[in-house]
This record gives sequence, C-alpha cells and structure tokens, in this order.
Amino acid sequence: MFAVIKTGGKQYKVAEGDVLSVEKLDSKNDEVTFDQILLVSDSKDVKVGQPTVGGAKVIAKVLENGKGKKKMVFRFRSKTRQHKKKGHRQPFTKVQITKITA
Repeated sequence: MFAVIKTGGKQYKVAEGDVLSVEKLDSKNDEVTFDQILLVSDSKDVKVGQPTVGGAKVIAKVLENGKGKKKMVFRFRSKTRQHKKKGHRQPFTKVQITKITA
C-alpha cells in the first residue's frame, strides 16, 4: 500500500516504513498526522482525491529535526567591485511512516 501526501508545498510518494526528509514541521509530539492525502493505492484499489481523499490519514513518527548542508549564495556585479557572499541551511524534519489508513 502506498499514498501520495502533500506537505510543505511538495508531494511525496510514501509507503509504510519509509524514512523521508520533509520541510520543517512545528511538532512537539513524537507523532505527526498528514491529512492532505492526494492518492491512496493498495494492490486492488486506487482512490484519487478531488483534491484530497476524504477520511484518509498517514501517521508518521518524528525521528529528528535538523538543518541541511550549507548552500552558498554569491552575488556579483561586474565593474563595480560589489559582491556579497551568504550561506543558507534549510531546516528539515526527518519522519518515518508508520501507518496509512484509507
């Protein structure tokens, strides 16, 4: 069984036991519930949402919160001796999918 969830402006195809990094979630608990389910499929049946599947939930366990690798941002203007160098680390939450209900 797998599902397509929407979180943080992105879509993820998940199955039970998957570990994935999503945009930072403000969760104080060990578990998080995703309510925006776009598609649910098991071996026989496929449910496609209009835009979401009613009554479907995906429950995940929060493993860690952290920051990704640093990406350098360098702005340069020629002939003016102007440049600016910045770094950015995107925060993320690593979750493990425990249960999919449809």
